[in-house]
Amino acid sequence: MDEVRIGFVGVGGMGQMAHLRNYVSVEGCRVVALAELREKTARLVAERYGVQKVYPDHRAMLAAEDLDGVVASQPFASHAALLPEIYPRVKYVFTEKPLAVSVAAGQDLAAAAHQAGCTHMVGYHKRSDPATMRAKAVVDAWRQSGRMGALRYVRILMPAGDWIAGGFTGLIDGGDARPDLPVEAKPDDMDRAVYDAYVSFVNYYIHQVNLMRHLLGGPYEVTYAEPSGVLLAVRGASGTAGTIEMTPYRTTVGWDESALVAFESGYVLLRLPAPLASNRAGTVEVYEDPGGGAVPRRSSPVLPPVHAMRQQAVNFVAVCRGQMPPPCDAAEAAEDLRAAREYVRMRFGK
Repeated sequence: MDEVRIGFVGVGGMGQMAHLRNYVSVEGCRVVALAELREKTARLVAERYGVQKVYPDHRAMLAAEDLDGVVASQPFASHAALLPEIYPRVKYVFTEKPLAVSVAAGQDLAAAAHQAGCTHMVGYHKRSDPATMRAKAVVDAWRQSGRMGALRYVRILMPAGDWIAGGFTGLIDGGDARPDLPVEAKPDDMDRAVYDAYVSFVNYYIHQVNLMRHLLGGPYEVTYAEPSGVLLAVRGASGTAGTIEMTPYRTTVGWDESALVAFESGYVLLRLPAPLASNRAGTVEVYEDPGGGAVPRRSSPVLPPVHAMRQQAVNFVAVCRGQMPPPCDAAEAAEDLRAAREYVRMRFGK
């Protein structure tokens, strides 16, 4: 295709600042329409970003437009009601994480997308950060060659902090009342307290749940849930240990997220910026100590100043062109919900 035609369903805070402002500047992509329930906000956003067509909802947009892809930046509790209406009408869909609330809803969405022949890319933007992409390439090369020995351990640290980092500067809000959206019902297997803890976990830490699988290179099982909620331990399919540390401390200024991937004779240390910090990639430190008289080496590649959200938009356009598979699709994202439910069950006993 000469040009990828994208429609937006929802242009709230994340829709505008994490996604729309990136897609309108991606070469070979044109945002041709947006659907937004708030009429005044929709008009102002369309004027700012040069979007020609505005619709009151996704149904009207999908009926009128010939689109290659849809970016539906919506609250994840609304995905189960919204996405089955979009899947049959377009070949490619992008949403924010997580896929849904419950494991069952996530599995149903993955099945519905597959049945409709629709590729659903789920927005785990950390996979699109140039630093993560570089770290993953090194880890995979070491694992394949065995040059640094066996993969021993993956440690992810994610303290709460200033995740916005000024990224909502310029947000447009026309002052329209926010309408109520259909939301997924609370699953029957959780009482209210456990459900609230589960939703909080998938909202704040599902990125790290997903990144663990990405760095391990495959599935894993949750093996331990510290009662206070500060530590989650896992075991990969090959027996590799992993931990996710969830806010052992917090920062009011800055963002301290990191991931250590340790081999017998070296490590890869990934540091990631705040999610909405623009024009900035993460950093990678690579340490190699193969022994045998070789001099150990520590290096840090110079990476382009490309924000993960922008690279994610570039990647979705490439997915729409058939040039690459999605970094994470709906079927894999459903596994994140399974791991989250396993963790919460282990922590609370239900």
